[in-house]
Amino acid sequence: MRNLSRRAYLLPFVVALACGFVAPAELAARNALQRRIQSSTKPVPRKDSGWVQRQEQLNERVKKHPDAQLLFIGDSITHGWEGGGKEVWQKYYDKRHAINLGIGGDQTQHVLWRLDHGNLEGLHPKLAVVMIGTNNAGSGNSSKEIADGVKAVVDKLRAKVSDCKVLVLAIFPRDPVATGRLRKVNDAANEIIAKFADNQNVFYLDINQKFLGADGSLSKEIMPDFLHPNAKGYEIWATAIEPTVAKLLGESS
Repeated sequence: MRNLSRRAYLLPFVVALACGFVAPAELAARNALQRRIQSSTKPVPRKDSGWVQRQEQLNERVKKHPDAQLLFIGDSITHGWEGGGKEVWQKYYDKRHAINLGIGGDQTQHVLWRLDHGNLEGLHPKLAVVMIGTNNAGSGNSSKEIADGVKAVVDKLRAKVSDCKVLVLAIFPRDPVATGRLRKVNDAANEIIAKFADNQNVFYLDINQKFLGADGSLSKEIMPDFLHPNAKGYEIWATAIEPTVAKLLGESS
């Protein structure tokens, strides 16, 4: 009778195991992992007031410049064309009626949402320059997850503005030394992102060595916080991509 009672006690656990039961803690961990993996590719807005205001401003900017031929899409590094890179922007991009679609702090999923909610409305650009992903690294996404997010942004652009060529830039270096953890995450993501280029509609350009010393170090003279370029850094950026931008805009052969 004692053995029968024990079998009766164990029966629910055996049935649960056979039915694929997962302990609550393990299930929560699995769900958290799944959310993180999806986070880079699932369009979501941010809720902070600064972001909402900037998003509204960008949409108004787009409405005022429906003839824009060149877009820059990204996070604070792109947003910074209006800060430390302002004079460089005026030198290279004002005459091209370019639009800066950068918002500080954005990750790939936020850009995806913006592209669905006004940032491309009424536009027929020739070229979009994309540089996004470093904030995903900072939030814990893996290199593969970051690359998946960048691919989703590229695919979204191809779907919404099909005549627009897309120039994907390697995620810029960060951390003072090449062995920095986030530098390595971004570098590994770039190896995957490079494979997205078909050199017909989607192009990839890695200018990261332009920012680095021979030993792979990143100088404060270019990126004072080892993440965001200063005026010198923006000049390096613009100069490095200029031949490719001019060619893809049809300004040179």
